[in-house]
Amino acid sequence: MSYLDRDTYGIYRNDNYVDTDDTGPGPRLMGADTLIGEDVYNRQDEDLGDIKEIMLDMRSGEVAYAVLSFGGWMGMGDKLFAVPWQALQLDTVNKRFLLDVSKEHLKNAPGFDKDNWPDMASTEFNTQLHDFYGTQQNIPGGVTSTGSVMSSGSGSLQSDPGYGSSIGSGSGNLSR
Repeated sequence: MSYLDRDTYGIYRNDNYVDTDDTGPGPRLMGADTLIGEDVYNRQDEDLGDIKEIMLDMRSGEVAYAVLSFGGWMGMGDKLFAVPWQALQLDTVNKRFLLDVSKEHLKNAPGFDKDNWPDMASTEFNTQLHDFYGTQQNIPGGVTSTGSVMSSGSGSLQSDPGYGSSIGSGSGNLSR
């Protein structure tokens, strides 16, 4: 099921996602509730799992992480992973997210089970996670991997003609 199927408010009415068409905000603005359950694939078209939760940084008002479920069978034995939001890219053609990691790399990611969540607000957790995915921590005034300065306001959206739009603050770029 894609975010189009979960769109109870008509956010994604605009099937062409043309920025000049005012028939809906999607995919520039998307409802978090419609993204829960969204599939995540890598660039090799391998299924990496689905988004179970979206974690908000209550101080900055930005999305910090998506919690990805990977592995297991029929929801049992799944391992959960916090993925920095800027590591995910929205694939508007296939109505899913892309994460530029192999399945083997993801198996080695810092993960946890549903009954033992880490302290996602800790500096140690942030550093470990961003180092693993090669992303920048969202520090207001900090510099992203593209050299742009992050504001302390809301996140930005940057287009990537090959894969739709990137969502999140920071660079929004995935290594290729």
